[in-house]
Amino acid sequence: MKTLVLIPSRLAATRLPGKPLLKINGLSIISHVFQKAEKANIGEVVVATSDQEILDDVKKNGGQAILTKKEHQTGTDRIYEALQIFGNQDIDLVMNLQGDEPLINVEDIKNLNNHMKKNEYQLGTLASNILKKDYYKNQNIVKVITKENLNMENFPEALNFKRFVNEQNKNIYHHLGIYCYQVQALKNFTSLSQTTNELDNKLEQLRALDNNIKINVALAKSSSIGVDTKEDFLAIKKLMEYKT
Repeated sequence: MKTLVLIPSRLAATRLPGKPLLKINGLSIISHVFQKAEKANIGEVVVATSDQEILDDVKKNGGQAILTKKEHQTGTDRIYEALQIFGNQDIDLVMNLQGDEPLINVEDIKNLNNHMKKNEYQLGTLASNILKKDYYKNQNIVKVITKENLNMENFPEALNFKRFVNEQNKNIYHHLGIYCYQVQALKNFTSLSQTTNELDNKLEQLRALDNNIKINVALAKSSSIGVDTKEDFLAIKKLMEYKT
């Protein structure tokens, strides 16, 4: 089975404009993510962007990028357009990596890809253990509730995704923004209208569950933080600069 890794990225983020091009150790966030995806070595890696500046930055740093149209409701719609432009007929799986998670673990990317190849499921994602109690009430940290307790071997179904949960619930994990689609499932997903549930909660994965597209969840070894705010950026920058 052949996997294509697509990374949607745009400059117009509302909370931190221009974030894909913010630099850590002299390299933009989007190029850090590209390099992580390349290290996973699961297939070709392409950034899908509506901005020429991002395209130029990725190419300057040795990466591949595709220019998409500006108006897309979600990152998933952007990667579907990129898949069509890419035009390779023998792609089986599409990995959707978030362009603002430079700390994503390479082993976790490989693990999700392996689960999808073994099981031929429609759609897979990752979740990690919740390490801090305040995460349960933190609306910026998305939680997933699974059918079974997660371990490194299993790949159970997601029952629901929430921004706010009562920590007494069983099988609650920190959802990581990485998805792996069978090509047909991606096509089906993008042809569906946004659901009320999705719009109310600002979680596009609820569109899949609302339309009986099952999402299976693998346990991630580490919990990567996305860059949503200036504080996130400074925290991640400090961490990554300390590591080097």
